[in-house]
Amino acid sequence: MSNEEQAQKDEAQPINEEATDNHVEEVEEVVEELSAEQTRILELEAALAASEATLAAQKDSVMRAIADADNVRKRAEGEVDKARKFALEKFASELLPVADNLERALQVADKENEAIKPVVEGVEITLKSFVSSIEKFGMKVIDPQGESFNPEQHQAMSMQENAELPANTVMAVMQKGYELNGRLLRPAMVMVSRAPEGGVDTQA
Repeated sequence: MSNEEQAQKDEAQPINEEATDNHVEEVEEVVEELSAEQTRILELEAALAASEATLAAQKDSVMRAIADADNVRKRAEGEVDKARKFALEKFASELLPVADNLERALQVADKENEAIKPVVEGVEITLKSFVSSIEKFGMKVIDPQGESFNPEQHQAMSMQENAELPANTVMAVMQKGYELNGRLLRPAMVMVSRAPEGGVDTQA
């Protein structure tokens, strides 16, 4: 190799080393940029996950609050409805003796007596008007004559053997019962039939 060729080779060597160094630096910069972007992506993904978790928790909290408010509203409506239906319970109970006395008056009155016939008719009209008025407020008369004995609404005062009626049949109503909007105010006091060979279970 001539001296000239050797010189050219020596001059070219530093240039190749410099190019290599530049290439390495570029690669390192690219790696750093990618690493920074990946880090940023991971940070954004973590922030998104946290935001979604917070949103889900807030949504659950809102749904619970709505459900609680709905339950409170329903309970309040139930209490109001209950108060409306049974606010007159005590007052209604005080009215029962009035109906009882009117019915007793009709039972003992001599309807064949022309002298008191207008009075009897007046009492009958008064009783019908009274019953009609209380029914408008949810009261109902329990008059189980001829029906099967019902311990939830009837109170058996006595039992009598009767071969003509099925056992546990109400033979006579001594005092009518009343209920208010489905709630028993007073059971009907009744006489119940029983078969000659057995009795009636008034607690059935």
